[in-house]
Amino acid sequence: MPIAWTDSQDTLDWSELESLYRLAPLGNKSAEHLRTVFTHSRFKCFAHEGGKLVAAGRALSDGADCSYICDVAVMPSHQGAGLGREVVARLVEASRGHKKIILYAVPGKEGFYRKLGFRRLLTAMAIFEDPAAATARGYLDEA
Repeated sequence: MPIAWTDSQDTLDWSELESLYRLAPLGNKSAEHLRTVFTHSRFKCFAHEGGKLVAAGRALSDGADCSYICDVAVMPSHQGAGLGREVVARLVEASRGHKKIILYAVPGKEGFYRKLGFRRLLTAMAIFEDPAAATARGYLDEA
């Protein structure tokens, strides 16, 4: 079945998006949380197959200097078929013209993004709501 791509969230089933993120797995993000973050993101990408949501991603952008790609998720049944690569490609294309396009990867997925042209930042820093959990999941150094 062909994949239908859209950047519109007008008819999006937020519960279906919540399920996608849980199964991908990218954590437990509530439908309301996802509605908030996608609504406030400049660029969005959704892939449907037979009316079912199979991939999604978004990018925050200031319109000139920085675009931050995040929350790229693909249903496990569709992983390895190029959908994640296509979501990222569409978000990168939407972000063209920015001085930098940034993302941070799920630990262990850095190689995937490296193949798409991303390079490791040497000076990235972060403050997490739950630093112990972020450390346990491999996002932060012990220090």
